[in-house]
Amino acid sequence: MYDWIKALHLIAMVTWFAALFYLPRLYVYHAMARDKGDHQAMEYFKTMERKLYRGIMTPSMIAVVLFGGWLLYLVPGWFTQGWLHTKLLLVVILIAYHHVCLIYLKQFAEDRCTRSNIFFRWFNEMPVIALIIIIVLAIVKPY
Repeated sequence: MYDWIKALHLIAMVTWFAALFYLPRLYVYHAMARDKGDHQAMEYFKTMERKLYRGIMTPSMIAVVLFGGWLLYLVPGWFTQGWLHTKLLLVVILIAYHHVCLIYLKQFAEDRCTRSNIFFRWFNEMPVIALIIIIVLAIVKPY
């Protein structure tokens, strides 16, 4: 059972991170379309952003948390290991990042986001850093 839950956790994690990488990239293009006054493209991005957030990103995040929690239930000894505390802190930060993405989604939907495409290019890098650290922690378990 453990291996199946771990596999489902990893599948959900990959899906969630794909969305965490892609949604801010859509924000880059949306901001560029806004700056050009391309209203047709802006409406297209609004639809894509909403569907990605609600249809893929949020269900994936929920699955990551549920399957991860199930794994912790099966292996409670991990709670005594420092690497897990750091990993869980990063997951909490990613959940906050996920919700910040929702704030920007709503701002774009209401045509009131003023952030630049350059801002979103940098914003898009945050989950990459988290992913690298989380993978190293989960595989290497350095402490």
